[in-house]
Amino acid sequence: MHLDPFELHRPTSVDEVVGLARDLAGRFDYLAGGTDLLPNYKMHLNLRPHLIALEGVRELRGRSLERIGAMERLADVEAESALLAAYPPLGDAVREIATPLVRASGTVGGNLLVETRCFFFNQSQFWRQSLGFCLKADGDRCHVVPQKQKCYATFSGDLAPALMAVDAEVEVAGADGRRRLPLEALYDPEGDGIRRLRLRPGELLTAVHLPAATRGDPGAYLKLRVRPSYDFPELGVAASGALDGGRVRRLTIAVGGAEMRPVRHDSLTAALVGERLSDDRIRALADAVERATRPVHNTFLLPDYRRRMVSVFVRRAVERLREGTAG
Repeated sequence: MHLDPFELHRPTSVDEVVGLARDLAGRFDYLAGGTDLLPNYKMHLNLRPHLIALEGVRELRGRSLERIGAMERLADVEAESALLAAYPPLGDAVREIATPLVRASGTVGGNLLVETRCFFFNQSQFWRQSLGFCLKADGDRCHVVPQKQKCYATFSGDLAPALMAVDAEVEVAGADGRRRLPLEALYDPEGDGIRRLRLRPGELLTAVHLPAATRGDPGAYLKLRVRPSYDFPELGVAASGALDGGRVRRLTIAVGGAEMRPVRHDSLTAALVGERLSDDRIRALADAVERATRPVHNTFLLPDYRRRMVSVFVRRAVERLREGTAG
C-alpha cells in the first residue's frame, strides 16, 4: 500500500479553512489525526487531490468542562480526570477507542465524523476490484443488501453515542457562518452509509459543547468488539440519567456501531420519567431498544448476534447508571 500524491494545505485559522474549502469544493478532505483517513487513502478509497490539515488551527483546541475543541487529541481528553468524572459515558468511551498509540493521534472531531465501515469497503483495491467494487467506492452496487440506491456501511465511532447521551451539542463553521446544533442532529436519519451527515458543503466541525445540566449525572458506555485491544465497535451503547427519590428524572439511551448512524431512543426512555427503575422495567426497555435496532451483515459478527447484544448492553448500562445514582 502507498499514498498517491496530493497537495497539503496548512491553514492557521477557521476563516482560512472555510475559504480553502470553498475554493476546493468537492476536491478535498479535512485531515485531523489521520488515523482512519490515511489508511483509507493507502487502500485507494475515495482519494481527493487536496488535504486541508487542521493541526495549525489554534481555535480548534482547548478542553474544559464546558467545551472540547474538535482537534483535541483523544489521549489528552483521556488524561482529563475531572472531565471524564463529570461525564462518565465520555470517560468510558474515550478509554475504549482503538489503542493508546491511535489515541495519541486521533481527535475528538475525527471520531465523531469517522468514516462508516463495511467489510466490502475496508479492503485493498485488488480485493475490491475482484468483487466489482461497491456503491461506497468506485462501484454502483451495495453487496450487503444487493441494490444500487443505498449504502449500508455502519457508523464506527465511539464518542457519538456517549456524547449524545449527555445532551452534548456541536459547533460548526462554514461559508454561511457558525451554528450550534444537538449532536444527534449532526447525523441524517434519512441518509445512508455515504450521505450520513447534515453538514453543508465545506462545513467544519469546530467544537463539542457540554451542558451543565447533565454534569455529574451517572452513566456508562459499553462496547462490543471482536478484539478488545483495538477494534472498531460492533456495537456501542451509552446510558446517562438521574434519579430523584428512586424515580427517573432523566434517562437517555444512545446506540452506535449497529446501523448507519448513532441513534438516541428518546421515545422509549420518555415513558420511564417519573417511574422507578425496577429490574422488570429495565429489561422491558432493553428489549424495546433491541427491537428498534436493525443491524445488517456488514461486519465480522452476525447481525442476529449484534441485535441480541443490544438488549444485554442496554440492561447492563442502565443497571450501572442505577447503581451510580444509588452510590
